[in-house]
Amino acid sequence: MSRQTGRGTETKKVSAELFTLTYGALVAQLIKDYESDEEVNKQLDKMGYNIGVRLIEDFLARSSVGRCHDFRETADVIAKVGFKMFLGITPTVANWSPAGDEFSLVLDNNPLTEFVELPDGHQNLNYSNLLSGVLRGALEMVQMEVDVTFLQDALKGDNTTEIRLKFIRRLEDALPAGEE
Repeated sequence: MSRQTGRGTETKKVSAELFTLTYGALVAQLIKDYESDEEVNKQLDKMGYNIGVRLIEDFLARSSVGRCHDFRETADVIAKVGFKMFLGITPTVANWSPAGDEFSLVLDNNPLTEFVELPDGHQNLNYSNLLSGVLRGALEMVQMEVDVTFLQDALKGDNTTEIRLKFIRRLEDALPAGEE
């Protein structure tokens, strides 16, 4: 029995490493295709958003998580269930705003950056910006508009990677035109 468990863990590790290396190749190609780090950041965010829009269905089906009642509960589910399920890590939820509408996800290690050094001349590149888009896209699908930004990045010499999420508004369920 433990032998099978070992293989599952080994397969997940290989899959995670393959994803990390593939992601690195994607970012390298975007750097070649676009003139500025800002444009690469936009493309990564856009790709992440499209992934997040689709990933939420898989997340909801596999996690059996119900509707969150507030932003604090949402933060815990993102960190303890979502990141664990898809990246194998559990970031710390920290730095809540007094109003309770902003928090940070602090990643002690970021699997996307495991084999990475930022290329010279690309200090404005947010290498992991795909994660910002994934979070925005997934949360939009559960009727939450959020702003997502990187405050710290270990690739840029910070001790940790810190992603900041700010609740903007609850989205109304959109009905097709003509239906009420």
